[in-house]
Order: sequence, then C-alpha cells, then structure tokens
Amino acid sequence: MKSIFSIILFLILQNSYSQKKFQIIYLNNDYNTSIIADKNGKVIKKLDNEIYGINYRPETLGYFSIFSIKNDSGWTAINIKGEKLFKVLNTEFGTPSPDNLIENKIRIVDENGKIGFANNKGKIIIPPKFEQASSFHNGKAIIGSKCKNIPLLEHSSETDCQHHYTNCEENGYINNKGKIIQMGNFSFEEIANKINWKDNE
Repeated sequence: MKSIFSIILFLILQNSYSQKKFQIIYLNNDYNTSIIADKNGKVIKKLDNEIYGINYRPETLGYFSIFSIKNDSGWTAINIKGEKLFKVLNTEFGTPSPDNLIENKIRIVDENGKIGFANNKGKIIIPPKFEQASSFHNGKAIIGSKCKNIPLLEHSSETDCQHHYTNCEENGYINNKGKIIQMGNFSFEEIANKINWKDNE
C-alpha cells in the first residue's frame, strides 16, 4: 500500500513541477549558452548548444518555450525539462515567424504539415488534422482544404523572395473543441464575414 501511495505522490509532484512557468535565459549575452530558469532566474537546467538553436522570446515566462532545433527544420516547443512537446507552425513562408498564443491556443503541425492546436500549458487539445487553419477569434478558427500556394510575385530563381498566399477551394470554421461547424465551397472572406473573424496578430 505504501508503494502505491509513493508512486501516486511522485506522479503528482512530477505533474506539478512540469506545470510551473519558466523562462529561457542566455548567459553572457552570447546567444550560444542558454538555460531553463524559474521566474527568479534560478537555473533549472543548462541546455546543450549543440542541439538548441535560437529561442523565440527569451526571458518570457510560460509553460513552454519555442526553439529552433539544430539539424531540424521549423520550430519546436519544449517543456521545463527540455523535452520536445510539438512542432509550432511557422506563419510566414520563408521568414522565421513561429505562431503566437492567441486565446490561449497556438497552432502546431505534424510531420505531414497538418495543423492542430495546443493550449497555453503545452497540451495538445486539437490534434493536427487540418490542411489550413487560422488562429482563433471569439472561439472560432477558419479552416481550409484543397489548398494551393500562390506566389505573390513571379520569381526568376529559387533564391528570390518566395512569399506567397494560400488559396483553398473549400473553407469553413471550427469551434474551440475542433468540431467542424461548417465546411464547403466558400471563400476565406465569406467565412470570415459570417463569423466576424479578425486577425488578432
């Protein structure tokens, strides 16, 4: 009985520890040596600079922090232990711009590029399953399917600026739980007007 109680107590303590806010601090302002620290700046863990690249918004308290991981594309959220949680959507093609928390949700991506959402505690609340998804506004997010990337300008070579916009044949919207409320042959603008969606970024 004591052993069961000890295991339960250990799991509770582990869970409460992982639910504490932390920050990333660079030592000596060289952006090569970073640590996970508590709200007072006390060191929790030193990070391996052979693995962890640039941190997005250092010295910001949160339940997860976003890093570029060396030899890995995109952005990765880590927890207070330095463990990888999920990939964060890069919001602008060709520019380092990881998604932000909006209405306590951040867009995440899987290995196939499908989009889902995690909450501010770093828990995946809507698994990646959407081809396109906007941020949330008033509890609704716009989703799209059958999408194509269309360049904003003609590019003479691959080294030129590669900015583009995404056009989807079908659009709709979901609620806070990821339930599809409507989907069909609508434009993004039609759905945005219907649900009074606005870009909060």
